[in-house]
Amino acid sequence: MAGLSTHILDTSIGKPAANVKIELFERDNTTPLVTCHTNSDGRTDSPLIEAGQLTQGTFELHFHAGDYFRAGKSIELPVIPFLDVVVIRFGISQTKQHQHVPLLLSPYGYSTYRGS
Repeated sequence: MAGLSTHILDTSIGKPAANVKIELFERDNTTPLVTCHTNSDGRTDSPLIEAGQLTQGTFELHFHAGDYFRAGKSIELPVIPFLDVVVIRFGISQTKQHQHVPLLLSPYGYSTYRGS
């Protein structure tokens, strides 16, 4: 059944990004629908939107990358990081298909795509 999920890979170390704060918003809404953190596999413990509850609309995922990189201390960041909160705005029109929004992340760049 259709739902919404995500995962994050830290491409600077070639591993899943653990303990990254993620917020899901419906466009133009200032209150998050979901706030969670990634687990040791870079995934959330449950879908952001459960199967069968997916609706059409425009959404935003806010990935708190700056906090993640500062906490890891594996790379020295400037006081003001290049990437702090990565915002991905996406639309859902097909509610019967699973939606997956992966994030490939480093301190100075990111990539995303519609996964499966």
